[in-house]
Amino acid sequence: MIRARSYLTLALLLFLAAWGRDKVDEWVDATVIPPLVPVTSVEVVDRNGVLLRAYTVEDGRWRLPVSLAEVDPEFIELLLSFEDRRFYDHPGVDFRALARAGAQALRNGRIVSGASTITMQVARLLEDSGTGSWRGKIRQIRLALALERILTKDQILTLYLHLAPYGGNIEGIRAASFTWFGQEPAQLTTAEAALLVAIPQAPNSRRPDRNPDNAHIARDRVLARAHGFGVLDAEELAWALAEPLPLRRNDFPLLAPHLADRIIIENPGQHHALTLDATVQAQMEALALSAIEGQALGLNAAIMVMDHHTGAVLATVGSAEYSDTPLQGFVDMTQALRSPGSTLKPLIFGLGFEAGLIHPETQIEDRPTRFGSYAPQNFDNQFRGELSVRNALQASLNIPAVTLLEELGPAELMNRMRRAGMDPQLPAGQPGLAIALGGVGLTMEDLMRLYGSLAAGGELVPLHYRQGDTASAPVQVLSPVASWYIGDILAGVVPPANAPRNGLAFKTGTSYGHRDAWAFGYDGQHVVGIWLGRADGASVPGAFGADLAAPILFEAFSRITPRLDPLPPPPPGALTVPHAELPVPLRRFAPRGDPLIDVNAPEIAFPPEGAILAQQPGLPLIARVDRGAPPYTWLWNGRPVGIGLREREVDLGEPEAGFIDLTVIDSTGRVATVFFEISAR
Repeated sequence: MIRARSYLTLALLLFLAAWGRDKVDEWVDATVIPPLVPVTSVEVVDRNGVLLRAYTVEDGRWRLPVSLAEVDPEFIELLLSFEDRRFYDHPGVDFRALARAGAQALRNGRIVSGASTITMQVARLLEDSGTGSWRGKIRQIRLALALERILTKDQILTLYLHLAPYGGNIEGIRAASFTWFGQEPAQLTTAEAALLVAIPQAPNSRRPDRNPDNAHIARDRVLARAHGFGVLDAEELAWALAEPLPLRRNDFPLLAPHLADRIIIENPGQHHALTLDATVQAQMEALALSAIEGQALGLNAAIMVMDHHTGAVLATVGSAEYSDTPLQGFVDMTQALRSPGSTLKPLIFGLGFEAGLIHPETQIEDRPTRFGSYAPQNFDNQFRGELSVRNALQASLNIPAVTLLEELGPAELMNRMRRAGMDPQLPAGQPGLAIALGGVGLTMEDLMRLYGSLAAGGELVPLHYRQGDTASAPVQVLSPVASWYIGDILAGVVPPANAPRNGLAFKTGTSYGHRDAWAFGYDGQHVVGIWLGRADGASVPGAFGADLAAPILFEAFSRITPRLDPLPPPPPGALTVPHAELPVPLRRFAPRGDPLIDVNAPEIAFPPEGAILAQQPGLPLIARVDRGAPPYTWLWNGRPVGIGLREREVDLGEPEAGFIDLTVIDSTGRVATVFFEISAR
């Protein structure tokens, strides 16, 4: 049979030679060319191009996109020295090698050397024409000659890098490199490159996980031939021969699986470049898994990390175990509506600062209080009497928070949440005071936006996952002064046991019935969010944000950075004074009650509530207050701009464009506030 095939080989060569160049050209030009763009896996990569996740093509094969520049040059050297030394010289068929192979087979009665070129192999792989049929071999020769006329050598080589079989459902150098070595093919060792040259010749019988002896022999044959042709010196050969083979397949990367699924559904395409950092993502996934070990059955965890300077998400863990069905690991808990518990209190206190109602050193009451039919209790059912606002927020007391929200109005809290890019969901009806303690549906992503804004000086952070997403127009969620007060207070919260007192600003929360344990924290660069609970919403007895989530928060920061970035210094207008030096109206919080009853309460006559005033260069803004008892204290976005003024009109200078909260406090502590906008247009 071999002798007959050898005769056919020689006969084919003689026939083509005798047929004439014109006839051969016509025959090659008439070749039907198959599609030359192989279908490749959809891939999701991080900010540095590191593969996070890939998806198989329709028939279940792994075939990752790759360019010639992304492959170790030594692999190309070994491939060509072993498979096709004259690749860059022949027209697709190496007639010298074909004649030599036929002659050797005739003399020896067996195949001594092959003659298939890289281009012929590409032709066979494009059509899956096999190697046993002479009709198929002639077709490969014809298609190889045709390919060389329409493609460059590098394009043909790139097709080979995509299509070469590596056993099972693995095709192409990049998929093979991940399968056998768990890495990209850019930095293969000599021995690794030699193995990946050898496997495609017999992909199933040379799989190192099933036939390690065959794989070893084939790899060493590639190395020996490379040495014989001077590609490797003796020392390089010895090192490569001594390197062990991989004995099992590696799993393909599966980082950020929930986000990857969401991204490819929302934005169909082959390549998705995200803002994530693969190293941080892997660390947070490992942390989430360790967080639930030894905990109550069904307890799950979610983690997010964001750069609050840019809004870029660096890590997002939707659940501790993506493939754990009993845990409902397929549910992305960063997107699930949950009760935020006490995590909204910083925003409530921030609105109080901005409105001029309180200062961090203002004294506030923590005593049994009824708001109509609503009588909230503190978490421990204890009351502290009168204490500073700073201590009230650090202790996460409920009564002061609800008292403040009654003064501000639940609608204002809802509006500010929406201004922060959040999407609060109410069970039914109008917002009530219960939203101060978690009576509203929010996602972890919503809360990351809120804490990102607090960390960024009160400015909306455009949270995003995709590289190249453009930032939205600046929106001030909270004044810089109010935001700084919040950060300064939260940085003083006592950390959990065994955690460093490193100035991390953080807040914990526990939802009603112990269904959600939260912790959010930030330094000068990053915001991290932690959630623990059950995906089905069932109660987890004993689950407290301070006990469960806070230690994980501190551990997350220790894995992200060895040293926290400091929080910013006080912005202009921040009052960093003790209680005794505060303006009299700010020394003690006194609820305003119904302003309609007090006809002598101050009222800002100009600017009016909700006004949009055109910015007028060179002209100051003159504000006026009616009624009230002088002297007056004026606050511009929470920053004092006039103290002890007896006149009813105040020159506020030339204002910058933006949203403004203007507050006036009279000598009796009565307050009036208007919200308006200065437009640059």
